[in-house]
Amino acid sequence: MRHTLPIAPQFYVTAPQPCPYLDGRSERKLFTALQGDNAERLNDALSKQGFRRSQNVLYRPSCAECNACLSARIRVADFQPNKSQRRTLKKNAYLRRDATSPWATEDQYGLFRRYLDSRHADGGMADMDIFEFAAMIEETPVKSRVVEYSAAPEPGQMRRTLTAVCLTDVLDDGLSMVYSFYDPDRIGDSLGTYIILDHVEIARKAGLPYVYLGYWVPGSRKMGYKAGFDALEIYKNGRWQDIGNPADHSAETHPLSVDPIAEQVARIALPDTRPSRG
Repeated sequence: MRHTLPIAPQFYVTAPQPCPYLDGRSERKLFTALQGDNAERLNDALSKQGFRRSQNVLYRPSCAECNACLSARIRVADFQPNKSQRRTLKKNAYLRRDATSPWATEDQYGLFRRYLDSRHADGGMADMDIFEFAAMIEETPVKSRVVEYSAAPEPGQMRRTLTAVCLTDVLDDGLSMVYSFYDPDRIGDSLGTYIILDHVEIARKAGLPYVYLGYWVPGSRKMGYKAGFDALEIYKNGRWQDIGNPADHSAETHPLSVDPIAEQVARIALPDTRPSRG
């Protein structure tokens, strides 16, 4: 018997897991498969509604009593780097950027492992082997790029030194930074900030209005740095809005802070996938 993919995406909810951002809390995700001929349109549409991509899945936090995770994006046309960010740009001007197809390499994985072991040794990705890493990079049904940053060869070496990597999706209205990692020995170079600043420049030259940064979580030290970028918007209460004063956004829990799953799904705006008429 032949089976076909459902016309409308089906949404599911994960079981509660310990929250990676706020101690003592549980996280739960609303997710749907990303596949078929309409994958790019679905990724574009749901990214505008606070979803993120992980391989062949789109997800959005949907915790039972917490709505602290807020999708964040930079308005490219309005962005101006501050003094510290200008220093970061100058400090890393020696790096060469290369954008390639989403293909995993041993050099990438070696840098990835050093980054995890130094920065996130107790995180959910700590045990990721090279095959799982390759799946993270290569299993994408949408337009994606691997953006590599490398330094000139060290004395006596022939190859450039891979310094930072970002897996990036190209949306119809911007760049979505899916995952980035960098040389942990260069902590003073602010490479994480530099990758974001450079993506703003890439988007500017491509005429794309936004750079999507993932989630900003008030009260989380891991995610607090995102509030330091100019022209930052957050997706809150069903709409994009300027972040304003970050201190005005609370990470408090409340049993009525999150709508039931059925209501959340009913409000998701799906792309029109009907074939166009000639």
